[in-house]
Parts: sequence; C-alpha cells; structure tokens
Amino acid sequence: MENLTAVLFSILGATGQGLLWAVLALGIYITFKILDIADMTCDGSFALGGCVSVTLTVSGWNPFLTLLISVLAGMAAGMVTGLLHTKLKIPAILAGILSMISLYSINLRILGQANESLVKSDTIISLIKDLIPDSIMDYMRYSTLNSIIVITVGIIFGVLLCILLYWFFGTEVGSALRATGNNADMIRALGQNTDHMKILGLVISNGLIALSGSLVAQSQGYGDVNMGQGSIVIGLASIVIGEVFLGHRTSFISKLISVIVGSVVYRVIIALVLQAGLNNNDQKLFTAIIVAFALSIPVIKKTKFGRFVSKIFAWIKKSKFGRFMNKIFGRKRKTSTVVTSSK
Repeated sequence: MENLTAVLFSILGATGQGLLWAVLALGIYITFKILDIADMTCDGSFALGGCVSVTLTVSGWNPFLTLLISVLAGMAAGMVTGLLHTKLKIPAILAGILSMISLYSINLRILGQANESLVKSDTIISLIKDLIPDSIMDYMRYSTLNSIIVITVGIIFGVLLCILLYWFFGTEVGSALRATGNNADMIRALGQNTDHMKILGLVISNGLIALSGSLVAQSQGYGDVNMGQGSIVIGLASIVIGEVFLGHRTSFISKLISVIVGSVVYRVIIALVLQAGLNNNDQKLFTAIIVAFALSIPVIKKTKFGRFVSKIFAWIKKSKFGRFMNKIFGRKRKTSTVVTSSK
C-alpha cells in the first residue's frame, strides 16, 4: 500500500513537471517541426530564463513579472542565433551551438554563482499557496498541495499558449512562417523574406523555452546554470511520444496538444522507471533510448511485429473510443492565404 501511494504521488508530481516542461517542448516544436531547424540554443535559453527569473525574484521583483523578463531574454537569445544563421550565413546547428556556449557564461554572470536558492523569497507557487484557506491546507500534504498548484499553473499556461499559437499560426505572418519551413524557395518566389521568418521563428521558440525555464525554476525553488543541459533531447522526446500517442493528426491544434501530452507522458514514464529502481544518473541514457525508439517506429512498422501492432491500432481507431477521439482531434486546420509583399 505504501508503494502504491508513493507511485501515485510521484505520478502527480511528474504530471506537474511535465506540464511546465511542455512549454519548452512547444518552443522546440516551432524550430524542429515547423522551421525544420535543429536549434541548440534551447539548452542555454532554458537556463537563461531560469537564471533571470531567480535573480530578479531574489532581488525583490514580483515572481510573475520575472516571467515576462525571462521571455524577453529568451527572445533576445533566439534573435542572436537567427542573425548568426541568416546574416552571417553560419549553419543553423552551429549558430545554435555558439549561442548555447556563450549563454553559459552569460547565465553565470546573471546568477553570480553556479546556483541560487529561492527558499527565502516569494515564488509563484508560494504566492498562490497563500491564497488557499488554512482549512484546506490542514487536510492536505505539503507535497500534494504543491503538485496540485504546479499542475494548475501548467494547465493555465498550456491552454493559453495553445490558443495563442493556434491564432498566430493562422495569421498571414504565421502561415508564411509555416510555409518557410515547408518550402523556402516557394516563399521567396512569392516575395516573402525567409530570413525574417527564420529569425521570427527562433525568437518565438526561445522565448517559450525561456518561459519554461523560469516556470521550472520557480516550481523547484532554485536556479542553476546547468538546468538546461539536455533540454533539446527532452523536448524531442515529448514531441515524438506525443505523435505516437495521438498519431500524425492533420489539425494544427491537435499537434500542439500532442506535444503537451507527450511531455506529461515522458515525465510520468521517467517517474515510474525511477520508482522501479532506475539510477537517477541513467535518466538521460533512458531518455535517449526512448527518443531513438520513437524515431525508429517507421522502420519497425515494416516488420512483422510492427504490422501486427498496426492492426491492433487500426482496430482501436474503428472502435467507439477511436471515433470519439477522431472527432475531437481530427479536424483539419484552416490556414489563411499568404499575402505577397515586396522584399
């Protein structure tokens, strides 16, 4: 019974963290899936958001206001990467690596040390907790209440960001940005400046990643210059796991939702495996295995075992549950026409 309780609490905590890390996954989705760019800046911009938020919070700033400053800092990092790639013609992956390396020193300067605690400062979680009546807090465990608050914050930000991104990528600028990743030559032929679109995509992406870093730092109660290490792998794991669970849906909103679902599922899987006895030091190795397996699914589908599993999924899709899910996530996204403009 105690083991079951521990597992349930770990799942609850993992769900909250998955929702906060889902914001990072949404940012990586913009560059990796929409722009078709493997942006390595995310490792640095995630830590940048956390370091900026923690430093300002310790200095007495409102924790909610520090989120906005963190987003602006992340957007600046994305713009630097975009300028290195588009104006100086440095390959995208190398431009991201250069930004990531430089951000380590910048984050160290911002934080003033390797890590900083928020124990003596108000955080988003503590401010929300102060609004909860004592009668409710007396009947709930501290960790449980903390996890519920984190889940609530994650759901709010996830819903707002999905609505905002769905609206933006339905505008003329957003449609041009999506088209740039699909066929840059066609967009140039229509008179759009693809360099501007790439910079815009990197700016938005790293702004979201920095927001995720600040939210994670606020929830865990400290900031660290190494907190973004391996974040691109975590983001990719969330994207591919979401695609496995919800499939390659055609509607854009369903793709955004799949990223959030994938982030939560990834965190829950990690929590369950850790509960089963996996060494915490092997977590990144396990993550790499998950991503490699998910990316190799198209090849696995061609095997006998893959065809057998495909038949099972086909049967599920034809069931009542499958038809119900298809009604919710299967609607096609209407995109607006790209209006041509002179360079």
